[in-house]
Amino acid sequence: MKKMTAKMLVLLAAMAVSASAQDAATLYKSKCAGCHGADGKKVATADLSSAEAQKKSDADLAGIITNGIPPKMPKYASLSADQVNGLVGFIRTLKK
Repeated sequence: MKKMTAKMLVLLAAMAVSASAQDAATLYKSKCAGCHGADGKKVATADLSSAEAQKKSDADLAGIITNGIPPKMPKYASLSADQVNGLVGFIRTLKK
């Protein structure tokens, strides 16, 4: 087997991050966008792009995703930790 160069490793890592970000965007679209909107700014629910939402810690956002906020937001306890972390990362991209 050929020896992997540093360039090849960086490229593979970038591809993995890109695929992960795409998975998070797809997951957001299927689980969250219906209530929060594609851009996170839907008025009827929490504005995920707002300073208030963005100042929450990653752990707080992960807890909200996992446990929900009754009665409006369902819990998504069936999501893996990687999926939840991907959603938190995606929410970070929605800031104003």
